[in-house]
Amino acid sequence: MRRIIGLIILAVIAVGFILTFSQIPFGKDKIDVANYYIKKGIEETGAVNIVTSVVLNYRGFDTLGEITVLFIAALGLGAVLFVERKVQKRASDNQEDKTKNASLILRTGSHLLFPLILLFGAYIFVHGHLTPGGGFQGGAVIASGFLLMYLAFPKQSINKKSSSVVESLSGLVFVGIGLLGLVFSGYFLTNFLPKGIPNTLFSAGIIPIIYIAVGLKVGFELTGIIDDLLGRSR
Repeated sequence: MRRIIGLIILAVIAVGFILTFSQIPFGKDKIDVANYYIKKGIEETGAVNIVTSVVLNYRGFDTLGEITVLFIAALGLGAVLFVERKVQKRASDNQEDKTKNASLILRTGSHLLFPLILLFGAYIFVHGHLTPGGGFQGGAVIASGFLLMYLAFPKQSINKKSSSVVESLSGLVFVGIGLLGLVFSGYFLTNFLPKGIPNTLFSAGIIPIIYIAVGLKVGFELTGIIDDLLGRSR
């Protein structure tokens, strides 16, 4: 049965590739893509960071796929550790927790640095359309802040329910904006909002909104992975 399902999936993927490549006019009407992005990027997207305009506008569907891969990885890790966590919990219910807290310096420093790290991560993805950086980078910085707190307070854990809510809403915002572009302009992730004035914070249309969603989703997904791995070590 598994072989049959595998063959069906391969057949579907093969048909998708064939249909896709059959529509690409190889050798005809060649376009210098790089120069097109450089010349038209700011005008068409409003983002002065050309990399951002490519990642979230011209190839925004690819970015959605990357986020999906990260989500599947986090989901898979959680599923693998779920059963083991239940077994360990039964075995340790009657045992004394001998985990020691970190040093006073680390605990005090983490309290001071944690909000600054979160602020820096938010700054990175909010300004992703203006400066190098973006959702993935800002989300990774946010996750590093939670990692610091885990190192300082090994017994602590994030609120799984709240983390899942933020992560899910962020993903829905990304997909919802893409579908709105499909409704208004006929293309998924079309930049349908006013692009504003380049080099200003409120510019680039939908791009800053998507980066905020990506930053929160990546940050909480990576934090969830860290929490699962540290939970196993506990």
